[in-house]
Amino acid sequence: MTVYDYDRRRTGVLLVDPLNDFLADEGKLWPRIAEVAREVDLRAHLSELVSTAREVDVPVFYVPHHRWAPGLYEFWSHPNPSQRAVDKNQLFAQDAFGGDWYPPLRPEPSDTVVAQHWAQSGFANTDLEMRLRQRGVDHVIVIGLLANTCIETTAKYAMELGFHVSLVTDATAAFSSELMRAAHELNGPTYAHVITDTKSVVAALKT
Repeated sequence: MTVYDYDRRRTGVLLVDPLNDFLADEGKLWPRIAEVAREVDLRAHLSELVSTAREVDVPVFYVPHHRWAPGLYEFWSHPNPSQRAVDKNQLFAQDAFGGDWYPPLRPEPSDTVVAQHWAQSGFANTDLEMRLRQRGVDHVIVIGLLANTCIETTAKYAMELGFHVSLVTDATAAFSSELMRAAHELNGPTYAHVITDTKSVVAALKT
């Protein structure tokens, strides 16, 4: 895996969608990612990366999906397939278990929670870019869910905006190993500056 020398003053961790419906055993989507998540030890790696970032004063930016509520997409002309699935299954429901933070990854006062994203990009129609620029961050380490949707789209958008992008292959998951391979081996090299693993990032941040 690639080892990169991060300048902690210019680096931020983007933690995408750390919600119960994805990460809790009782979450609606956990059964769909569980096999891949266990294979890469996702939950442990997410916790390790977040705790390391806090320890070395690298800011953590929480990038949450928009919470579902009745009528959320009622007047939308073009909800995408993922949004239709969210609506049908009431995923990440507001003021309910599924839309709450996964307890081991709850934000702390030192973290930044950005505006909820509506689709796959954590930047589109949110304040994420402004928050990063105001902190002087131009290197982003992108972790969370899902590898081939919100992680890939957020990371691509970051690259288009001029950020240096790191993907962490064992700090994300997908509905299948084939989707993980597509996200990291096929698509990742077209936009990510670094494709690495948790062990390498932790070591680099602590150096």
